[in-house]
Amino acid sequence: MPATFLVSDTHFGHAGVCRFTEADGVTKIRPWTDPAEMDEEMIRRWNDRVRPSDKVYHLGDVVINRKSLSTLARLNGDKVLIRGNHDIFRDDEYREYFRELRAYHVLNGMILSHIPVHEASLGRFGTNIHGHTHTNRVKRACGVDARTGAVLYSDENDVRYHCVCVEQTDFAPILLEDVYKRIQAEGGRVGFDTQGNGPAM
Repeated sequence: MPATFLVSDTHFGHAGVCRFTEADGVTKIRPWTDPAEMDEEMIRRWNDRVRPSDKVYHLGDVVINRKSLSTLARLNGDKVLIRGNHDIFRDDEYREYFRELRAYHVLNGMILSHIPVHEASLGRFGTNIHGHTHTNRVKRACGVDARTGAVLYSDENDVRYHCVCVEQTDFAPILLEDVYKRIQAEGGRVGFDTQGNGPAM
């Protein structure tokens, strides 16, 4: 039976992502300096995990430049693209490599998106599985600055959100069942929130 995988923010062909750093300005978020070397290693890791018949939901920012689109032909799986902010090319250019293109997708009571959805939009969804944040996680809000009105955040992860960017999945797609285990280990909810439809809008 085919397996289901999730992945996000591969940034194939992107030299800049090889220079991105953590907040300290020093620690690189990816171990490569050359984008061609990065692409080859991520293709190898992808195809080591994913069989041709497996389903892969790519949660956006698949390639950064048009010339790297052809890289996608080398990747195993029946692929669905949840478009990200860098997925800016014409639909027909992506349809050569992806069976479907979507803005978001509901899977087993969880909402898949590129950018984390606003907490008021989580509603009945147990968890928002997303990309976009690379090595970062969505943090739990802990108040509002009375002077500026800015939302204040704690250092605690908000378990309603789970990031599947490649920096958090060993630079390869992650099995859906392993995402479930991670969500549950953090105290998050797999499936619909049975406590109702969330806050009134």
